[in-house]
Amino acid sequence: MAILNKFCQAGAWYGLKRGPGAQSLTYPKAFRARQIATNGTKLYVRVGGAGPAVVLLHGYGETGDMWVPLAKDLARDHTVVVPDLRGMGLSTKPAAGYDKKTQGGDIAGVLDTLKIGTTALVTHDIGNMVGYAFAAQYRNRVSRFVIIDAPLPGVGPWEEILKNPLLWHFRFRGPDMERLVSGRERIYLDRFWNEFSARPKRFSEAARRHYAKLYARPGAMHAGFAQFAAFDQDASDNKAFLAAGKLSVPVLALGGEKSFGTTMAAVMRFAASDVEEGIVPDSGHWIMEENPKATVALVRAFLDKG
Repeated sequence: MAILNKFCQAGAWYGLKRGPGAQSLTYPKAFRARQIATNGTKLYVRVGGAGPAVVLLHGYGETGDMWVPLAKDLARDHTVVVPDLRGMGLSTKPAAGYDKKTQGGDIAGVLDTLKIGTTALVTHDIGNMVGYAFAAQYRNRVSRFVIIDAPLPGVGPWEEILKNPLLWHFRFRGPDMERLVSGRERIYLDRFWNEFSARPKRFSEAARRHYAKLYARPGAMHAGFAQFAAFDQDASDNKAFLAAGKLSVPVLALGGEKSFGTTMAAVMRFAASDVEEGIVPDSGHWIMEENPKATVALVRAFLDKG
């Protein structure tokens, strides 16, 4: 698979000339943030703009703060909803519920509280898995779906993707893993920010400090590990979703040029019947840090079709 070669090449780009400048991680004052009780937990949710709804879901190693440039652009003509996923960022950190089917229910509860019926989805990394679980359970609530640079457990070439040695962290577990990482969160996270970037220097020092501080909060690393530990359950749930039929909603499957590339669309064609393929150029996995301008343009163009 193309992903195996591309991920293995990613580390070789370290130290190349710095690309686009670091992005702000602070939302405009027009966005309001609140804790929303949902599905037995509370999610920290930012809301801004007016118009058709769009939900932005982040992945591991970041929080909803990754989406600031895109959220600012979309808020011109959309109601933009940006949660921190269960156990991550400023959301509460329950002991359980990290399977993505449950977290799809978290998002449904947020939308119910905000009195939003139908929404577009834009997702990245772990957010892809939560977004797919939401779309598969609430098919009449999703208008369009942009899914970016991470596989879905149990879908398409999942077993082949798991063989990639760079994905060792999917199985990093056991009674001592949290003690090993405690106080060393930045060291652990730097590994991902560097290895999955086309040009790691684009993942700015300010952003690294910001996210490392959030992941050092009590319970945060436990929740992060729980996201990965749930993958076997997620694979089983996703196979059941697939058995109920492919998604019919229009999907844009984006891969970073130096990361998943066209493999993202190949994965989604197993799960959806209307898939458009796209590439974020000059980028590895961390699309909003490495090439936010191109990412915003690609997402905006696809959502505007609706």
